[in-house]
Amino acid sequence: MEKDKLAALGSIKLFEGLPEAQLRSLAGIALLKRVKAGEPLFEAGQPGTHFYAVVSGKVRVYRAAPSGKEQILHVFGGGEAFAEVPVFEGKTYPASAQALEDSLMVSIPRKEFVEVLRRDPELALGVMALLSGRLRAFVTQIAQLSLKEVPERLAGYLLLLRASQNRDDLTLDLPKGQIASYLGTIPETLSRALKKLAEQGLIEISGNRVTLLDTDALARLAESGR
Repeated sequence: MEKDKLAALGSIKLFEGLPEAQLRSLAGIALLKRVKAGEPLFEAGQPGTHFYAVVSGKVRVYRAAPSGKEQILHVFGGGEAFAEVPVFEGKTYPASAQALEDSLMVSIPRKEFVEVLRRDPELALGVMALLSGRLRAFVTQIAQLSLKEVPERLAGYLLLLRASQNRDDLTLDLPKGQIASYLGTIPETLSRALKKLAEQGLIEISGNRVTLLDTDALARLAESGR
């Protein structure tokens, strides 16, 4: 079991480059958790007792309005950690998390992790870097949602997907309804935006596959909104 934990922790970006002794300290407090697609990890308002990292699979973090409408804040894949902010604050989770597909997770309890950080300043600095990067990502997302139209948001999303998949022939990583939620719009508007980009010769669509035909034009659209 410890060998499995060490392998899982070694795949998490937050813990990249840590000496084996530090990974073993983390393995002593970490839990491996398998979750099914659709299974919740936590809900908004619950005490932030653990933070998580995805070993394999995908998890969405989202907020739900009283009307039932959901806004996806982020989708986390293999190697990414989340829910660390409420854990460090000792407060409740501000959003909910749910597995999008069968996933393997690392779960780390707050109290024990804080003790490890106190003994390891290098790891504490790594966590600070993670939080800073997460803040920049949310600032960018807010700017996109508030200042740009849907085609521009979509262009930025496709370029991010290209960077993660490292190719121009993309497989959409979420159902279109959830992509629409992530971009702050509705499925019908997303479909029109996809059609518009295809008519402009920027992309080609086939089911859940999108081929980027003109990445330079997509970048200009995402950056300038023109």
